[in-house]
Amino acid sequence: MDENALKHLVKLTQEGQLCSLENQLTLAGEAAAQTVRQKHFGRSGDTLLHYAARHGHLEVVKFLIKEVGMGVEVYNNDYKRPLHEAASMGHEACVSCLIREGAKVDCLKKADWTPLMMACTRRNLGVVEELLRHGADPALKNKDGWNSFHIACREGDPAVVRHLLLAAPDVWRTESKILRTPLHTAALHGCEDVVRILLERCGFAPDGPDSCGVTAFMDAVRNGHIAVARLLLEKHQASPTAADILGAQPVHQAAVTGQQEALRFLVRELGVDVNQTATDIQLTALHYAAKEGHTATINTLLELGADLHVRDKKGRTALHMACIGQHAEAAGTLLQLGLEDTEDASGSTAQQLAKKPDVLRVFQSGLPET
Repeated sequence: MDENALKHLVKLTQEGQLCSLENQLTLAGEAAAQTVRQKHFGRSGDTLLHYAARHGHLEVVKFLIKEVGMGVEVYNNDYKRPLHEAASMGHEACVSCLIREGAKVDCLKKADWTPLMMACTRRNLGVVEELLRHGADPALKNKDGWNSFHIACREGDPAVVRHLLLAAPDVWRTESKILRTPLHTAALHGCEDVVRILLERCGFAPDGPDSCGVTAFMDAVRNGHIAVARLLLEKHQASPTAADILGAQPVHQAAVTGQQEALRFLVRELGVDVNQTATDIQLTALHYAAKEGHTATINTLLELGADLHVRDKKGRTALHMACIGQHAEAAGTLLQLGLEDTEDASGSTAQQLAKKPDVLRVFQSGLPET
């Protein structure tokens, strides 16, 4: 069977044209069937069974297994089995069929992902239930230390999260290799309903840190998820001033990511000191915002009472930081606001730290080039 004929079989499989696929293989004879059983296509190394499972063509899946004789444990270049494909795309009937035909429910693809993990990336409770009914283990971890519950919390489907807790009540007691918990994950992605479930049903310690000292509250704030942050304050006694291993507090992290509403929430509603310093070199939120080039955030911080003239331990102002980050607009804004270009503790001016032509031109005009 030549390559064009084989490519045509792929097309028929992807489109679910069972009759045409059956006719083509019948006409080609047993030699063609033998080829199809062994053939891997393209860079991914998928087989026809992979394609059929991925597209949810149940009758084609059955035909390839029962009539053509393809093995259900055939894998591609990423060690994905057809069961991974069906689970990841939410095709419950194909998942059931493959398991009935002998597919291993906890088979591993590259990076140690199971079909259940793949299913949890989709909001499809039926597939998750089917895999669990056949013995899938939600506590298995991939190479990053994530289990299926971590993944479900990232995707934010309350029904899937509740079902996993029902099936394995202790599945929440897990940390990734960098000590991230499912609560971190849900907070980071703003999954308010899932965070509420986790706080009601699980026993996460308030302000539990990951390996960088980051708490779930920090994750929520630095990504602008204020509703989640409020929930953690009210139901979990989270601290709005906890610091990571570098000494950065939520107010600094929100400045780094340019989350202006989160900054207003921290300062106006929670009374956080906008001029609080972080790290041994005493950087403020204004320093962080300037280094990242967040001009609008600089203005917000000043509205909230940030000290324009504060210096870090090295004698650097926000203008120095804007030039270190090579941000012309931020540097121009700070100059317009009246911040003078003075020397830091090493004798360097902000202008001397500027490398890009558009940043250097700011010091001549006082305005960024448009």
